[in-house]
Amino acid sequence: MTLYEMGVGGNGASIIVEEDADAPTAIQGYGGVHHIAFRIEDKAELDEWLEHYRRRRIPNSGYVDRFYFKSLYARIYRPILFELATDGPGFIDDEESYVILGETLALPPRFRAMRDKITKMVRHIDTVRSDLDFKKEY
Repeated sequence: MTLYEMGVGGNGASIIVEEDADAPTAIQGYGGVHHIAFRIEDKAELDEWLEHYRRRRIPNSGYVDRFYFKSLYARIYRPILFELATDGPGFIDDEESYVILGETLALPPRFRAMRDKITKMVRHIDTVRSDLDFKKEY
């Protein structure tokens, strides 16, 4: 077993991986793990990890700009994809404010010209909460 931790570790910042050579090869599906994301501070730390992977000859994606965050991906234990992702810049941008964050379909700039097409392809989920009044139950 191997313990992986980010930052100070603990709940939400650590994972234990147990390799079982006798188990059948995993396949993607219900109950399977596609990827695990670890939070890192910024691109400078991401660059440190990239160099760490290069020194150990760990195949990886290289730097990936996801607009809302920057990432680095590697399959350290197949078939699980390990992702290191920066905190920022974050999901609050020119399309959404904190008040309505998550209530509308927000797209990175490169997909905004295709908004109508994308909107027709995704299932609507009612996420509006900014006009609701939540009463506390004591």
